[in-house]
Amino acid sequence: IAKAVYNEILHEFEGSSFLFNIKEISEQPNGLIHLQEQLLSDILKMKDWKIGSVDGGINLITKRFYRKKVLVVLDDVDHLKQLHSLVGNFELFGQGSTLIVTTRDKHVLTELGVTEKYKVEEMNHEESLQLFHWHAFKMTDPTEDFKKLSLDVVDYVGRLPLAAEVLGSYLSGRSIIEWKSALEKLKKIPHREIQKILRISFDSLDDDTVKDT
Repeated sequence: IAKAVYNEILHEFEGSSFLFNIKEISEQPNGLIHLQEQLLSDILKMKDWKIGSVDGGINLITKRFYRKKVLVVLDDVDHLKQLHSLVGNFELFGQGSTLIVTTRDKHVLTELGVTEKYKVEEMNHEESLQLFHWHAFKMTDPTEDFKKLSLDVVDYVGRLPLAAEVLGSYLSGRSIIEWKSALEKLKKIPHREIQKILRISFDSLDDDTVKDT
């Protein structure tokens, strides 16, 4: 949803950036610095930023974005430090600048003082199955050969729209043998890891690291 909104309105801004997987990346060595460098590269269309410290990055972002109308999306935030490190002086950015935050922790939004919130609800099983069928077959009622496999996929990955869309698109046009192979790979991945993998790429199931999981 955030990506759809971002794509729809980004042309209204002087610069824009969509930073994925904030929680995961910020836990890596110098993760916040890498995110700061990516933010600067996206907004200013200049590569090879070298930031020495998080505080230095905050100062640089504030200076370079001062009075610049920007659109920033921060995906999967779980701590205020991440926000402060990336957009801590957002009020100094240009008039009309917009910040969109996605998080699984509503307390982050409360502490941030966000007034406009949108909660993404899980679909029920039937809705998830129909969405998966649409992306996999461009129809809601596939042939008998694929019905059982479709149920197995949806039962395993849960009822989030991202899983139905990504896996449906990935499996579209593939043979039953390929479906069974993909399902076997999915079953080797811990549930907590599935959404992270789906966010990264439509090709996640082909990645060697996934195959060896």
